[in-house]
Amino acid sequence: MMTLEKFEEASELVKKVTNPTKLIYSEYLSAQTGAKVYLKPENMQHTGAYKIRGAYYKISTLTDEERSRGLITASAGNHAQGVAFAAKQFGCKATIVMPTVTPLIKVNRTKSFGADVVLHGDVYDDAYAYACKLAEENGYTFVHPFNDLDVATGQGTIAMEIVQELPLVDYILVPTVDYILAPIGGGGLITGVSTLAKMLNPKIKVIGVEPSEAASMTAALKAGEPVELPSANTIADGTAVKEVGDKVVPYVKENVDDILLVDDDELIGAFLDMVENHKMIVENSGLLSVAALKQMDIKGKKVVCVLSGGNMDVITMSSIVQHGLIQRDRIFSVSVLLPDKPGELARVAQTVADVQGNIIKLEHNQFVSTNRNAAVELRITMEAFGTDHKKKILDTLDKAGFRPKLISAKLY
Repeated sequence: MMTLEKFEEASELVKKVTNPTKLIYSEYLSAQTGAKVYLKPENMQHTGAYKIRGAYYKISTLTDEERSRGLITASAGNHAQGVAFAAKQFGCKATIVMPTVTPLIKVNRTKSFGADVVLHGDVYDDAYAYACKLAEENGYTFVHPFNDLDVATGQGTIAMEIVQELPLVDYILVPTVDYILAPIGGGGLITGVSTLAKMLNPKIKVIGVEPSEAASMTAALKAGEPVELPSANTIADGTAVKEVGDKVVPYVKENVDDILLVDDDELIGAFLDMVENHKMIVENSGLLSVAALKQMDIKGKKVVCVLSGGNMDVITMSSIVQHGLIQRDRIFSVSVLLPDKPGELARVAQTVADVQGNIIKLEHNQFVSTNRNAAVELRITMEAFGTDHKKKILDTLDKAGFRPKLISAKLY
């Protein structure tokens, strides 16, 4: 059972291993929504995510005998680092089973904390099944990433810090914060945050956010019990869980006011916003709370978005940036047909330059027509300031007689 006393105990204990993650007021998101939006930057934890909270508190509740047998868990990456780091503090061995698709940065960081890493399966649920098998065979103590009330209690310390830090408004009966948004994967974070938030002030609304292609908590609440999704295909790898925990579902049902779903495309835009306007790297799962703001009418409210983690490898990052720039019409490609004679390329380039377009890639194909003198193809990839600027470039090229045809943009 989750109690206020346990939350208070956990809040004191986790201070030993967590960095202070003071709320950051977001002028950009506040202007976009008409609310006062604050960010809880758990991506700035030593392990790159909030998971150290639940892992450390859970391990602190184990007996010496349970710790001496060695710990094991399954994780998509962030809980893995939390358990590895916490186990090191307690001087016990940890084995972590991770999906084979886990970003390299998460695998290497987990190893750097002294844990043994085993890669198995395509998603978290595959890794979990294998970890349970290893635990039974070797007598390891299993530290569940979300279906454990002690773990959820540790995660809930986030809510304690939010309520303590955010200044009071006009009346004591008015909540210090109107909304708290947090991502949902297996359900541990939202369970801890929502349960403690409601204990401290029932007026606070807690909103969970899931990837639309891995909405396992939504499915569980609809069915009245955890159900296994056929797949969990999302770029939010940290929340790609096919089945939530049965121990946390009742708490979510009681304390979470609503659950919103976010598409992968929305996460791409949120990543660009976070990098450009807040100078922070936040992984896709951690951006669910920010991406969901567009679905809410929160004018005049105080809102806290939990940024649950920032463990993203550089290759994924570069891919997200590229897709985001294309999505927002800041990079696009066109095909134009030109006669194969000197000066035509320069004429196209000058036309683009005259309206401040920036060409970043050219491909010249002489074999698009059997008559080279009549037409060769020029594929141009260029930068623009956005949709209006892109339209201006296209209109200018068309008026100059080039008849540009939009094609799929690629930077490689």
